[in-house]
Amino acid sequence: MTLDATDKKLLVLLQTDSKKTTKELSLKLNLSVTAVYERIKKLEREGIIKNYVALVDKSRIEKGFVVFCHLKLIQHTKEFLTKFESEVIQLNEVLECHHVSGDYDYILKVLVKDMEAYREFLVTKLTSLQHIGSTQSMFMISEVKNSTVISF
Repeated sequence: MTLDATDKKLLVLLQTDSKKTTKELSLKLNLSVTAVYERIKKLEREGIIKNYVALVDKSRIEKGFVVFCHLKLIQHTKEFLTKFESEVIQLNEVLECHHVSGDYDYILKVLVKDMEAYREFLVTKLTSLQHIGSTQSMFMISEVKNSTVISF
């Protein structure tokens, strides 16, 4: 599907606030409510809009300690990669897991209450996963930018 300028504007509006009504969106886009509704449905059908979520303020729920954990596996076989990925997906503390190039194999974004909770996670969960060779943890000092909006 090729996105036109209106689709792109609509996507930015929905990414900024997906609770806006089709009427509110139609006023911003100079389209009818029906046209906006049909565009949204098409974007959903095509898989461009995957999901709608509520973004939670992590500091308000005592999960404000963010750790970026770099991981090396002991080997790079398909079996080891697949096993590690299937196991790390099960860890609720891991918000993101990225297979990367460079000195490390994976970067994890981990969210916990504090340093003590991270140590507990590291000792009881992460290091119990098979095939991990080494880890290096970096702790977020402050969040300069955090956006979920993809620009066009």
